[in-house]
Amino acid sequence: DAYKPSVVRGYRAALDRYVLSDLGAMRLDVIRRADVQGLCERLIAAGASPSTVRNAIMPVRVIYRRALRAGEVSATPLEHLELPAVRGTRERIAAPAEAAALLAAVPDRDRAIWATALYAGLRLGELKALRVADLDLEAGRIDVERSWDVKEGVIETKSRSGRRRVPIAEELRAHLAEHLLRTGRREGLVFG
Repeated sequence: DAYKPSVVRGYRAALDRYVLSDLGAMRLDVIRRADVQGLCERLIAAGASPSTVRNAIMPVRVIYRRALRAGEVSATPLEHLELPAVRGTRERIAAPAEAAALLAAVPDRDRAIWATALYAGLRLGELKALRVADLDLEAGRIDVERSWDVKEGVIETKSRSGRRRVPIAEELRAHLAEHLLRTGRREGLVFG
């Protein structure tokens, strides 16, 4: 699958910020595992978080994957790297009463988008690309078919599985109906 434009920009930024000054002058076929491991260790010593180290290495993985397929290299120096563990924790889920209280604190004009994020779990880009035609309040579903990139505009969803039907919870239905009524939107973007 093609990379989303934001992923390409992120990979470019990681290469520019962390990798090219260290490994950029070397040909792909001469970079060794010790060179990449050394880069990782220098990032850690400079105070980079485990996820920053892993994100810095991701575009290098992509470059080597493509080079392997093209026959430009016969091996990748990224095998068996000792990377720091990412010990991220997932945010907790708001209880129904807390969710209602949080939404009540949001200005009326923003409440529907926050409710859709909260109750339907849509990503920011999916919220921005959501069309009125994607909503079926009667059947109680949202058809997620597109996403939004800040520079490219409408794009495909993050993955094929990103195209999906999401049920509309009763709590969300009221927010969406009120939003469409208040804004008079019958077509186009729901929140745009």
